[in-house]
Amino acid sequence: MNLDVSVSFDPDAIDRGESGLWRYRPFLPAINEVRSLGEGMTPLIAGKRPGEWLKLENLAPTGSFKDRGAAVMLASLAHAGVTQVVEDSSGNAGAAVAAYAALWEIEAEIFVPAGTSPTKTAQARASGAMVTEVPGGREATAAWAQLRAEQVVYASHVWNPGFFEGTKTIAYELWEQMNGELPDVVLLPVGNGSLLLGLARGFQELIQALPRLKYPRFVGVQARNCAPLAGYEPSHHPTAAEGIRVASPARQDQIRRAIAASGGYWLTVTEKQLRVALCRAVGRGLLIEPTSAVALAGLEQYYGREHRGQTVVTIITGSGLKVSNWDHYLLPED
Repeated sequence: MNLDVSVSFDPDAIDRGESGLWRYRPFLPAINEVRSLGEGMTPLIAGKRPGEWLKLENLAPTGSFKDRGAAVMLASLAHAGVTQVVEDSSGNAGAAVAAYAALWEIEAEIFVPAGTSPTKTAQARASGAMVTEVPGGREATAAWAQLRAEQVVYASHVWNPGFFEGTKTIAYELWEQMNGELPDVVLLPVGNGSLLLGLARGFQELIQALPRLKYPRFVGVQARNCAPLAGYEPSHHPTAAEGIRVASPARQDQIRRAIAASGGYWLTVTEKQLRVALCRAVGRGLLIEPTSAVALAGLEQYYGREHRGQTVVTIITGSGLKVSNWDHYLLPED
């Protein structure tokens, strides 16, 4: 992987007295002080097969992995004296930015696509952010935010480097939680790539410091109805996986390179496969959102085509507490 690495990872520099993300402060952007909602060090639990693990980012403070990026990005912006920000989001990033902006007493304005889950927009509003719903989908929403960013700082989870500095900490945690090893495979849902690209940076830093480690292979999963990265034309049919409902990802070239350079590949899942995976997850006590179910549906495909014996980590990206229409998913189909 050819990534620009901003810092050198050093296992001896980890603050092991700190339980969360900020144990890695020496490898993060400089800030004046730490303010935390308890982000980081989410559980890694065993899956149903030998060597299968689930990283539960749905248990983050606002319910998604986006808290990591927002925590570091907003701390960096506060360090720079920023008092007002704008962000565009399909929901989770907006909720996270709103929460951490409130923590730092920064005014936040969030643009979301019309029809975004009302529980996600309610989260952002509850944190004091001004939320504007934009017709026309994810790309139109980004365009509106970028216009607003001509007046205030653009706290973008797609473009701000501080955000990726936060999401890279999942790689560090996996190394710690797996007793100094890395998984053979990391399987995850991909939309705008803030999780994938952050993980790629984190794994690169780990391997530069510890050359004996082997870089994991990425398997990216998209919903078939909106899978431009996997080579499918966006469908006129919607997908329940709103967190990755991105018809034209801004960093698509970088995302594709990260998958290819790891020796990985793409999988796509249908809405029916997504729904089945979601119901099975909830049935075993994992209350996750549909975007995370995309990854679990992809996991079933993965085990249908690959040999066993590998260590596979699937990232569970968001909480089912954000879902407002559970009956739609759990009632039998006609």
